[in-house]
Amino acid sequence: MAHPAMSGYGTTAGDDPLQTAVWRLRSRACWADAAALLEPHTASAALQRAALLVERCLYTEQGWAEAEDALRTAEALAQSDDERGAAACERGQLAYASTLLAVRDRADEARAALGRAAALIAPGAKGRALLDFRRGLLAENLAHSPQSARAAYRRAHAGATAHDDPLLLSFTWRHLAGLALREGELAEARHGFAESLRIREELGYLVGTAPALASLADAETEPEASRLRAEAGRLFKLLGGVPTWLAGQLTPPAATA
Repeated sequence: MAHPAMSGYGTTAGDDPLQTAVWRLRSRACWADAAALLEPHTASAALQRAALLVERCLYTEQGWAEAEDALRTAEALAQSDDERGAAACERGQLAYASTLLAVRDRADEARAALGRAAALIAPGAKGRALLDFRRGLLAENLAHSPQSARAAYRRAHAGATAHDDPLLLSFTWRHLAGLALREGELAEARHGFAESLRIREELGYLVGTAPALASLADAETEPEASRLRAEAGRLFKLLGGVPTWLAGQLTPPAATA
């Protein structure tokens, strides 16, 4: 599937210069600037542009109308099942973000869109791993079904490994670790959070590094937890308070009696 927006393209030497520029802007929370580099004349470019603007919504809680416009363009240009499936996957993600952030309840739309994507994207295709991950997000955060979420995250993890997608692996490591932490499996949680942080630092994914630091802090003991949280806070401020939903996580949990 010609859809590099979540694959980490542009992160290594020798990559296409345009993709390198897009990645650098995206990783520094400059999604609109990154999207502006892409002319949506082809399905691939339109899909990548839409994915950037959808991600901006999730991280900033802004730009919903622009993301909708970009999605409609991507949907209109999509020709193959893979392209139509990728567009449906992005629509599902936008509807999920809107629901999660309490902008507007679009849970049914999210489920329907990801269901369409599942019917279009072939098992084993590169885009299937991202789809599995997003289905895990719905299961965990909207359906509140950790078992279903874990199964989806594991499928996504296996797919990301098979297709050498380190950025997606950083997400699957983090979310599998989050489920482990919820169940009190501290060693497993620390390992997963540490792997996620390592990958993001290696890729230079700055906008995702503060959340990775904060998550690892939640699984660590003092004084390491405070050190990680302070480092996350500095990076959060450097990027202008993005992602917006991280602010609450940077406050240490209250001591229990």
